[in-house]
Amino acid sequence: MKSQCTVEFLPHNRSVEVDVGETLLRAALKAGVHINASCGGEGVCGKCRVILEAGSVDGGLSERLSDEERNLGYRLACLAVVSGDVTLRVPVESAMDRSVITLQATPRRTASIRQMDFDCLKEEGLFIPPVAKLHLRLTPPDANNNMPDVTRLIEHLKQDHGEHRLELTLPVIRKLPAILREADFEVTATVVRPVRDIGRNLILNVQPGDRTAHNYAIAVDIGTTTIYGQLIDLASGSCLAEAGDFNGQISYGEDVISRIMYAEKPAGLAKMQEVVVATINAVLDKIISTASVDREDISTVTLSGNTTMSQLFLGIEPRYIRRAPYVPAASFYPPFTAADIGLTINSHAIALVYPQVSSFVGGDIVAGVMGSGMYRQEELTLFLDIGTNAELVVGNRDWLACTACSAGPAFEGGGIEFGMRAAKGAIEDFSIDPVTFEPMIFTIGDVRARGICGSGLITMAAMLFEMGVINNRGKFQRDLPTPRIRERDGVWEYVVVWQKESQLDRDIVLTEPDLDNLIRAKGAIYSGCMTLLAEVGLSMDMVERIILAGGFGSYIDLEKAMTIGLLPEIDPARVTYIGNGSLMGARMSSLTNRIRHDVVAVTSKMTNFELSETPSYMDKYIAAMFLPHTEIEKFPRLKARIEARGRAMSNGVDAKSEA
Repeated sequence: MKSQCTVEFLPHNRSVEVDVGETLLRAALKAGVHINASCGGEGVCGKCRVILEAGSVDGGLSERLSDEERNLGYRLACLAVVSGDVTLRVPVESAMDRSVITLQATPRRTASIRQMDFDCLKEEGLFIPPVAKLHLRLTPPDANNNMPDVTRLIEHLKQDHGEHRLELTLPVIRKLPAILREADFEVTATVVRPVRDIGRNLILNVQPGDRTAHNYAIAVDIGTTTIYGQLIDLASGSCLAEAGDFNGQISYGEDVISRIMYAEKPAGLAKMQEVVVATINAVLDKIISTASVDREDISTVTLSGNTTMSQLFLGIEPRYIRRAPYVPAASFYPPFTAADIGLTINSHAIALVYPQVSSFVGGDIVAGVMGSGMYRQEELTLFLDIGTNAELVVGNRDWLACTACSAGPAFEGGGIEFGMRAAKGAIEDFSIDPVTFEPMIFTIGDVRARGICGSGLITMAAMLFEMGVINNRGKFQRDLPTPRIRERDGVWEYVVVWQKESQLDRDIVLTEPDLDNLIRAKGAIYSGCMTLLAEVGLSMDMVERIILAGGFGSYIDLEKAMTIGLLPEIDPARVTYIGNGSLMGARMSSLTNRIRHDVVAVTSKMTNFELSETPSYMDKYIAAMFLPHTEIEKFPRLKARIEARGRAMSNGVDAKSEA
């Protein structure tokens, strides 16, 4: 059975390849074909009707369809799933003047997803495990060979495994005599490689018998909102378990500034550290329990987070991060035992925290740069991690420059009347009929809508702008023939979902103030990109690749992000999404000492620019406070589409006049 099938949409003559089991509604979205749908894919509005012309689908029948309609091949696109090649006709569109068919959305383009893994490391010659478990059969002492136990262990490590420059911790020396004799001198030594070549190999633990098949590491992303952890098998490189939870510090402030302010209160810093450590321990308990591993076999923990999160985790005073001249306590942190910080693993596991560049470009961004591999490649790359703050890095294997800008909370639902984080019921995608202005919406979980998440907000703004529903300032065209555009309490808005089709007791709307907040957020990111490039003497057309990291990068429709001017216009094929770059970098650091070694050099050569100290930033920000920009010439593909739309509308009007 084929894993992918072709879905053709008539009268648009558009085809798209989708996975078996995909709904016809999502296939239409991918193809850029509009089908009216306002219930989020739950099948209750009955508006997403299509007609089967050839092939077959599974499901799609509903009480919303009469027996006659079923016999004619009608199906509901949100309930029908692809089981083979199929040709469909969209009846609402077929009744339109053919000139407006060209006004359908551009096919959906998301970034290609790339995750560095164990095989990639081996292929690139980067697999140098930071922790080794070495099996030993030591010669028992006798009257002719009564050297100390420590000396005996070190000599066998040299002879049997070629290990040199070895040293032991005091806890290992304390347990060594008993373990050697209990195990009849057959033991496994855990050896940690130094981060730098000048260091020594540390014998971290000794266990009885052969434990070489049980060697694990933990990677942790300490996010402002959420904390994620992964348990890594260092033998196979696989992730045995992963889990996440909301950072307990949220109760004391949603952003880093409010948490710094709380930490400045009496006993506030101790509380911030206590809360975040408790959250991490809860995540660790979950993944260790899921994977059913012995805590004694966990050798290392790698953690990454932004500068504020790292300092709060380590109990380091963060007050000077938010005060000019914005100085963090350190760039690099020394290794320490996980137990020293309160992590409930074992007494010997070594913890490493990713270094940072500045107060606002932290270890999470350094981890993303390392995990993505951009620091080793020749391509000129622009790295973006988008959230409440946007961090940007540009460069290649020869040089790197970075900056950060405050985008505000719009992409995470803040400042948007019906904004919400990505969760079940959040509108994540959107299209609009160019004639009737009726919407097609998609929600997470295919249930009735209850709000709008970041990816949905971006797509809504892009579609409304490109279809002429809003102008380049984010203001609604108020004379369009649709009841969805209305004025309420002096504020103009578009009704995305009527109350009866939502989970709420009121209509879900997108307002002009919502659009204004979005424009401010996207303007900050775009102008940050342009300022950083200008400061290093580059222009956007010189960038060969964009890497996206962050919570919603995999869901962003790239064309729509470029339409509103969030991203510079670039071939979508040159955009890569790496997901949680912070966690990815922490995982890579757990798997190979090459990353741990390289990060020292990479962090040292990253040049940081403070946008608040860069005069040209504000000029670029003001120019970006339009959709997509004051200079439409910077977005030639969008300009061509808008001009084509104008011609199509004009031809449609002329044809009707002649008729």
